[in-house]
Amino acid sequence: MTPWPPRITVRRSSGLRTIESVLNRSGLGPVAGVDEAGRGACAGPLVVAACVLAGRPSPALARLDDSKKLTERTREELFAVITRLAQAWSVVSFPAREVDRMGVHVANIEGMRRAVAGLSIAPGYVLTDGFRVPGLPVPSLPLIGGDGAAACIAAASVLAKVSRDRVMVTMDDTHPEYGFAIHKGYGTPAHITALEEHGPCPEHRRSWSNVAALVDRVDYISERAR
Repeated sequence: MTPWPPRITVRRSSGLRTIESVLNRSGLGPVAGVDEAGRGACAGPLVVAACVLAGRPSPALARLDDSKKLTERTREELFAVITRLAQAWSVVSFPAREVDRMGVHVANIEGMRRAVAGLSIAPGYVLTDGFRVPGLPVPSLPLIGGDGAAACIAAASVLAKVSRDRVMVTMDDTHPEYGFAIHKGYGTPAHITALEEHGPCPEHRRSWSNVAALVDRVDYISERAR
């Protein structure tokens, strides 16, 4: 009789595939990784992705790493490879108004649940980047710095980052005065300067303190002008 839970032995493995290999060998696969992009931005959506990679490592994914450590070009190239080779992948997005309504952490956790639910195959185990996600239908494990420790999380981080960056580039066409295509909605000095000059647009998160302060200032000036 096979003991339960199965005995896990960690062997040497290549790159970021060690954790997934252990789980798969223990009969707990397929393993899904989940990560987000845009949590710290003050404008634009929060994007969450889930990904189940093929069981055997592919040389085409040898450059896979935490998306923040990759160049934009490398992320775009990996995005094409991941969406072609992954067993399943899913991306969900929360616009700024939803992030404000729900709160960024609640939206993040809900996004992780929705991304896993959106996979075309049901995972046997889920690895998340940093956050415990209650309500998943299968066992899960949060990994601090998971996008640099597990290939499936790294793949999810690339999917989320590229998907969000594309949204921000498109958003730049509608609101060119903020430079969204460059800073992607994060609070860089150039973005803060543009905010102070033009005030917030509908894509800014009103629940962020720097944006809220500008909204209050604009409202105050408008009230004084009446």
